[in-house]
Amino acid sequence: MNPEKERPLLHVLGSSWVSMLGVFLVTTAACSWLFVLPVHIRGHVDNPYIGILIFFAIPVIFFLGLALIPIGIALGKKRVSAELSTVPDRKALARRFAVFLAVTTFVNIVIGSQVTYRAVEHMESVQFCGQTCHVMQPEFTAHLLPSHQKVACVECHVVPGAAGFVQAKMAGTRQLMNVVLNSYPRPIESAIEDNRLAPSADTCEQCHARTEDNGTRVRVIPAYKDDQANTVSYTVLNMKVGGGTGGGIHGAHMGAGIHIRYAAVDRKRQNIPWVEYKNNVTGETRGYLADTEKPGLESALPQFEMQCADCHNRAAHSFELPSRAIDRSFASGELPASMPFLKKTGLALLKAAYSSREEAARKIPEGVNLFYRSQYPDASSKNVAAAGQVIARIYSENVFPDLKVGWGTYVNNLGHTDAPGCFRCHDGSHTNMDPKATRKTITQDCEMCHQPVAVEESSPDILTTLGITNH
Repeated sequence: MNPEKERPLLHVLGSSWVSMLGVFLVTTAACSWLFVLPVHIRGHVDNPYIGILIFFAIPVIFFLGLALIPIGIALGKKRVSAELSTVPDRKALARRFAVFLAVTTFVNIVIGSQVTYRAVEHMESVQFCGQTCHVMQPEFTAHLLPSHQKVACVECHVVPGAAGFVQAKMAGTRQLMNVVLNSYPRPIESAIEDNRLAPSADTCEQCHARTEDNGTRVRVIPAYKDDQANTVSYTVLNMKVGGGTGGGIHGAHMGAGIHIRYAAVDRKRQNIPWVEYKNNVTGETRGYLADTEKPGLESALPQFEMQCADCHNRAAHSFELPSRAIDRSFASGELPASMPFLKKTGLALLKAAYSSREEAARKIPEGVNLFYRSQYPDASSKNVAAAGQVIARIYSENVFPDLKVGWGTYVNNLGHTDAPGCFRCHDGSHTNMDPKATRKTITQDCEMCHQPVAVEESSPDILTTLGITNH
């Protein structure tokens, strides 16, 4: 008997080069997956592009092979039918085909589900979000700094649950098309600006409960002058953070039963002419309108419910201004304050125009070296070189010329020194809208939020009291 007729299924599969190609692709993809999976589990896949190869290329090859197998069978059906005019024991053939189908289906489900799971897991990693996509480099770089560098992107940007997952993947597809078509905005809009901000109740408040009273916290703010001695002064504030029933900043804005709505003129929500305060506990409702605006303006503007990110808008992606960044480096000891005119020199180099980050990385250290070699030739060459690298790094963490991200592109609303922040509403000109009520404005009383203990003092006693003698 013809051995081909005893194994008709094998003959069908082998009768078409299309089917054989499909079998080859499936086998190759499956073996590749089995080879790389242990490496991934052990955490050795560090390159994001390797991750894309593993979790996208292999599945595409695998499922393409699966599709080619039945296509090849269909194309060779007539020729195979002529050769197999008589088929022995059709019931046995059916059972054999059913077993083959069940086994291959099970294997395909296992491989497909595992690959899909790993792909989703990889797409939700900080590495994939930041390093795979060049346009997200500024946000990824800022995310590496404290204090949320250990928090995954999806924890803040994706609403928990199936609906949030689907919404995030749809947004990701749209963003991918923008990158492919080179139509993405420069600079990339923040989540607040493009109105795709995940609610703080589903993200921030999973770790930071609004019912928690954070009490009062001491904040020490060092500032260095751009004189020869880089003279330092300190401002010390008792920040009335509060929260829950403890009052303070958080309690006043996010306490039990308190809801604050506002209308914004611009997409970045920096111009806020109308604010509404509601307290469900006391039943009190107050509306405030900027003195320069006419009643009814709020109905024509987009309105938002106040949440954590309205003030903490750069919690995980904070960009610094040049002076602040240098002050922080002085305070941490990265930059030696003993080097004369270092802040002035550093500020001039940071604010200079560079065509690229590579040019800045080269010219900033050169500029530091040139200044000290010409003005202070006795300065330690080691300190000069180290200072040049630190200042160059400050630039690389905050400025991305090709993406049009410069100093101050992304404003930080926490506080009111580098941006309007609190003063968007607490400017003393937002007045209650009820004509029958006593004129009252949203307060601008500094001590409602913080109590100054020392203001720009060279050596405040409070630092000694607190044991911070070498801050």
